[in-house]
Parts: sequence; C-alpha cells; structure tokens
Amino acid sequence: MQDSKDLINQVAGQLKKQASNHVASAAPGRSQQGNRTPPSDTKIDAINQIFTLFRVNYHNQYYKAFSDTETLITAKRLWMESLGYFDTEALLRGAKRAIETSEYLPTLKKMIDCCQGDLNHHGLPSAHNAYIEACRAPSPKSSYNWSHSAVYHAGKISDWHFIGNNIQRIAFPIFERNYQQLCERIINGEKLPPPEVKALPETIETPLSGKENHQRMAELRKSMGL
Repeated sequence: MQDSKDLINQVAGQLKKQASNHVASAAPGRSQQGNRTPPSDTKIDAINQIFTLFRVNYHNQYYKAFSDTETLITAKRLWMESLGYFDTEALLRGAKRAIETSEYLPTLKKMIDCCQGDLNHHGLPSAHNAYIEACRAPSPKSSYNWSHSAVYHAGKISDWHFIGNNIQRIAFPIFERNYQQLCERIINGEKLPPPEVKALPETIETPLSGKENHQRMAELRKSMGL
C-alpha cells in the first residue's frame, strides 16, 4: 500500500488544483451565493490532519471506506466543500469530539454536528427546525418573534421568495448552509443584529373622497385661470 505521507501529499496537491477551478452551485437566479474561493493551505492541512487522525483511530474502517486514492480525493474534496466555512480550530475540535464520542468512522453529517458543537447551548434551533420556522413565518418577516435572530438572517440571505417557492429538497440545502455559517459565527462569539423593523411613517394619508377630489380639482383650475 502507498506510504501514508506520500498519499496525503498527493491528495493535498490534487485538492489545491481541483479547488482552484471549483465553482459553487448557487440557488437558481440568485447571485448572493457567489463563487467559492479556493481553500487556503491552512484549511487543506486541517482536512488532511483530520483524515490522518481518522486513519489512526479507525484503521480498518478507514481503509475499507477509502480503499483507493481516487475515493480518498473525492471524499476530501466533498468534506472541504461542506466544512470550508468552519475555521481550522473548529475543524480540529470537531474531529477530536467525533473520535471521543463514536467508535465508528464519522459521516460528513456527524462531522458537521461535531464542529458546530451544542447549538442548544447557544439558543440555536437545529437547521431543519430553523428552516421550517423560516418557511412558516408570516410577513413582515422582520416583525416576527424569531426563536433566534440567526433564523431570520439565514432566511434573508437565502432569499425569502426562493425558500418559500421551492420544494424542501431544493431550498433546504441552500438555507442549511447559510444557517450553519451563521451558527459557526455565533459559536465563535459574534453577535448578530436583530431583525431590522422599518419605522412607520409619521403621518398616514387617507385617500380623498370623490367629492373632495372634485373640489380640489376645481380649486386647482381656478388658481391656474382655467
């Protein structure tokens, strides 16, 4: 079998080459998702470290799951795309938590959960519960009593019209990614602003009646000498 250090270096090189040409899939008609920037060397090193830790701790399971170089490269690219918004500290912390809490090689979903930590500790609902809340919240969205401001901001970033007019299979992955990014920022100590409620106008004009419109038009004609 190929030496593990050589394999890691080979995968890292291919990851850099492939990532530089990678373009993110955005929501249909939406530009806010944008193109993802290529991962930094630090992120690539973190992913490599994680897979090395998994190889050491889940030896037989690891080699069964990643039996050849191509499979390993594909897995690392997928993990990089899905975990790229976590900083390196969160990635390594998540890997350590996964190893400590499971005797089985973690799935990508398990790894995301481990990197996020305990959402309940920060008052954050699960991604799916947040999605349901965002879909069901009435308008105006900014006036709704949200369980957490992150749910509102995730819905706003994802585009209310998009998540409200597409089936869950299409809309949820977009919302989930945006929500996970916000959750990571909150876990790292950032405070999100509350929903912006537009102020009501100081005066509310009521439409003129037909008689009042006729009278005003007569006054305007008179003032213009017509």
